[in-house]
Amino acid sequence: MNSEIKTKKEPLPYNAQQRAQAVLSIWTERRRPREVCQELAISAAVLAAWEKRALTAMLRALESQTRLEPGPALSPKLERLLARQALQQKGRMAKLEKRLVKLQEPKAPPPAK
Repeated sequence: MNSEIKTKKEPLPYNAQQRAQAVLSIWTERRRPREVCQELAISAAVLAAWEKRALTAMLRALESQTRLEPGPALSPKLERLLARQALQQKGRMAKLEKRLVKLQEPKAPPPAK
């Protein structure tokens, strides 16, 4: 028997793009899992783990990120603040319009002495 201690096989350094291409080639039926495993020198269990991670990540990425529970889009406090600001803006506009009308009125000639 061999007296050397067997070490765990180190995983080959495949980047995310290579792993994604391997998984997608199987999912699109361009290659068989056995071919991918032989080409990349990985086990079927490693390939299955890549597929599982890819599917999990895809589902997570496609989940709706909006609120699902019904309710107001804004909090009541924020709605009040926005309403108050709109009223103030409306008041400012009214003042500016009055001032503009006043400025556009023809000036009366100075009284004659």
